[in-house]
Amino acid sequence: MAPISFARGAPSPACLDPELLSDCARVALERDGKTILSYGTGGGYGPLREVLARRHDVDPARIFLTTGGLQGFVFYSAVQLARRPGRVLVEGPTYDRPLKLLRWQGVDVVALPMDEEGLVPDALEAELEKGGEISFLYTIPTFQNPSGRTLGERRRLRITELSRAHDLDVLEDDPYGLVRYEGSAPPRLHALEGGERVTFTSSFSKTVAPGLRVGWFVVPEALVPAFDERAVSTYISPPLLTQAIVHELFERNGFRPNLDRIRGILGAQRDAMLAALDDELGGRATWNRPGGGYFLWVDFGQSVDAGDLLARATEAGVTFVRGADFFPAGSGGTSSARLAFSYEPPERIAEGVRILARLL
Repeated sequence: MAPISFARGAPSPACLDPELLSDCARVALERDGKTILSYGTGGGYGPLREVLARRHDVDPARIFLTTGGLQGFVFYSAVQLARRPGRVLVEGPTYDRPLKLLRWQGVDVVALPMDEEGLVPDALEAELEKGGEISFLYTIPTFQNPSGRTLGERRRLRITELSRAHDLDVLEDDPYGLVRYEGSAPPRLHALEGGERVTFTSSFSKTVAPGLRVGWFVVPEALVPAFDERAVSTYISPPLLTQAIVHELFERNGFRPNLDRIRGILGAQRDAMLAALDDELGGRATWNRPGGGYFLWVDFGQSVDAGDLLARATEAGVTFVRGADFFPAGSGGTSSARLAFSYEPPERIAEGVRILARLL
């Protein structure tokens, strides 16, 4: 039997709809095949840029379609570090791939503390008041990767106030915000601040299909020329076919029904993991209860080394990502882990948690 993966931050195969997307591809090719099979502009497929521009209430020129969200992070960090060299502030913990990318660039990365309400604004203010050059703050405020936490509205307001007061540029990464199972969505930092200092990014990997590799950025007007130059110089033209598939999904009003279907599948998997943790690890570990997204954060207690547990769990057929991987230079999370409930079906989630409990 294949290992039970709590490590994969990917949607369950049940979330994918090949028939729907193949029909979208057929219609897109029939309607606009010569355009989407040719080179295009660095910013991506024009009709999809227009759809997203209306959703964000910005000029389409400020929308850049990227090959997944991570490609856009590469663009943004290169542009931002060139125009404003300095240290980069992140949440502790934060998404591990940007940490690797920044480390490869030799950037000084500072992890700011979080609690159950997300990034602590007082810690951000204290870091800003230290002085010295800061390039940008990278934040995942909604159903954060890896913790699943969501930044409260009051904190969002405070962070936008700090960005204005200290001329702080912010990259708001929001690939999970639409994958909500309960509650109402707080306003985006981008909307609260006005989009002058906050750059917004998201992806269709979590809401349509990761294999399409379609992400997008909403950049401030001042960054448009540099972002465009970076995109054109990197790949001349992004893959317009996959972007046109997403556009056709919007054209036929299929995006929302597909998202609702995905929410139903992943919501049941989240509930299965929470129920299994309650049954198997109640009183022995602590974890949060995210209202959406793909992940939750569990702490096994200071007596447990999550790296050692991972090695034993892997032998027993269960994988996860140790918490230390989400801090700069492994500076935290030694007794913690990210558990992804997004990939496995409920019965395998329950079995995987039983195995972890037995190992503990």
